[in-house]
Amino acid sequence: MSQLPHLHEASAHHAADASRSSAPATGRVVIISAGVGAGHDGAAAQLALRLAGLGLAVDRWDFLDLIPAGLGPLVSECYRRLLTIAPSAYQRIYSSTESTGRPGPLIRLIQRSTHRRLLRRLPPDTRAVVATYPIAGQVLGSLRRRGRLTVPAAVYLTDFSVHPLWVAPGVDLHLAAHPVPAGQARAHGAERVAVAGPVVDPRFTPTTGALRTAARERFGLPPGAPLALLVAGSWGVGEVAKVAAEVRATGAAVPVVVCGRNRALAERLRADGVEHAFGWVEDMPGLMHACDVLVQNAGGLTSLEALSCGLPVVSYRCIPGHGLTNAAALDQAGLAPWVRDPAELASVLAAMVDGPAGRRYREAGLALHRDASGPAAAIAAVAGAAPADTPPDTAPQPLIPTQRQHPGRRAAPAPPSQSPRQSRRPGRRLGVAVASLTATAWLSTAGTQLAVAYGGFDALDAEHTGRAYLVVHPPHGGHLDDATLHALSAVKAAVSIDTAEAAADPGEVRRFAAAGLTLVNAGYGPPYQTGIVTRRDSVEAGAGALRSATGAAGAFFLSGRDVDALDLGLAAYHHERLVVPDLRIACGSTATPRLKPGQIVLVECGSADPAGLSTTLNRLLTSHRPPRLGALTSLS
Repeated sequence: MSQLPHLHEASAHHAADASRSSAPATGRVVIISAGVGAGHDGAAAQLALRLAGLGLAVDRWDFLDLIPAGLGPLVSECYRRLLTIAPSAYQRIYSSTESTGRPGPLIRLIQRSTHRRLLRRLPPDTRAVVATYPIAGQVLGSLRRRGRLTVPAAVYLTDFSVHPLWVAPGVDLHLAAHPVPAGQARAHGAERVAVAGPVVDPRFTPTTGALRTAARERFGLPPGAPLALLVAGSWGVGEVAKVAAEVRATGAAVPVVVCGRNRALAERLRADGVEHAFGWVEDMPGLMHACDVLVQNAGGLTSLEALSCGLPVVSYRCIPGHGLTNAAALDQAGLAPWVRDPAELASVLAAMVDGPAGRRYREAGLALHRDASGPAAAIAAVAGAAPADTPPDTAPQPLIPTQRQHPGRRAAPAPPSQSPRQSRRPGRRLGVAVASLTATAWLSTAGTQLAVAYGGFDALDAEHTGRAYLVVHPPHGGHLDDATLHALSAVKAAVSIDTAEAAADPGEVRRFAAAGLTLVNAGYGPPYQTGIVTRRDSVEAGAGALRSATGAAGAFFLSGRDVDALDLGLAAYHHERLVVPDLRIACGSTATPRLKPGQIVLVECGSADPAGLSTTLNRLLTSHRPPRLGALTSLS
């Protein structure tokens, strides 16, 4: 590995001074980010601008383009769907890799598949390679350890917290925005760490009164009201609608929501009465200048941009994985409070908008940017970039060996006996393809069922609540009397509605909603199936029937245990969580089952007499020491 200049937390300042006083540097730096969200690319773009300002040529690559067979977009889409459809599963993956400190087999396979493609694309005058994406950093570290990459490699940590996958053995330098992530990187084994500060677009300038007034007029925002800017990344993930409603309910600020490229979310918020809901916003500096506080759930680049504007940041209802760890790190650094209890939201927002705490956080955010030299000078120093007058014969050698050939002569192919691996490659590729298809089919069916059975893929998990949860599928064609409705409401029961019932008697459905009962989409009814082969439109039909009857879709979908990938995708599209009952009881049954804590119990009435429901309820609620009953909404 090449010798590096001594770098530590303070050395970035000296490197910046040296770069200003010396001749312009020459050479090339390659930056590898990834199109998963916008944070990695945003940091890469700003690094490229700063390195170009130091006289270096810069190439930017997307790591996803290095993945063979054009599978990069699929990797990105799988990640997005994990966050939106199965956040609990994403949290488990994140936690497992955090505890082991090493990538899983799939990530390792992706890493190995990119090695040769990366080396072949590096120009001969490359002086350093920088990753702003953790898997790209792992690839660079692996190549450096094996001696296949002969120039320094650096990783710029775009997250404020450091997952172990960010730390790549073999990488020459890890660059952090603040001492807190720098300390976490060292704790995970990083040998060389420098605190160089954040990199954000220079348009994110400190807010002034004139900027605020002009921005509010430009965006059509109320001129005198306190405004809370809600962000959820470029994909609009997380509990955005719930946060917007809670912010509005506090009365401390008017919610202004940026949904990124999630148009469906923006439309849903407007339908819910959120007046200021935007899609993708090009002028984010202006929108930040217009607002008084930022409420975020991921802790990425947007938080650092807000701090650069002097806009105080609050972390609330964070997404799993990096959202939670980033919130903890920002809180530890004294840059953004993390609100864990919804009851504290109103007081924290009020303090951030107009209070001494808000002024302290504004100053801390501005100081983070004002006192940092930025990572570009440190990268240039690591690259050992030569001055502009360096003789041409000192240019670096090609990074991988090339075969010499006579001009105009084609190289003869190697005989099969000299390359047994090549001769086996077609059969191996076929085996990999068959195995991949088999694994995909299993994951879409049996694997999905297994994950849902253990509370994964955003299925409601009542196991550790100490309560039971009651769902009633009411009798078809029969009206429940007021006493039964009152009894259901008293025990916080939910009522499942299928398409036939909603179409036949929408007035009864509205009566259930008016009684305060939680409505659950039951699709086409028993056996509550959807699937790749049959009943594929039951989620869609049920959601539409509820919307027609009440004006709003439900938040839950009642499903059997035969769930598959289609169930998950359709339920997520309609913003419904899966309700999979642990126990089914026929309405009017003479049996008296004992309820247990952690159960979701379904009472099915079908064509039974409505009076049978009262009998069944009485048996359930008078069984021996029944557990407390809870509302499904408490699990969401």
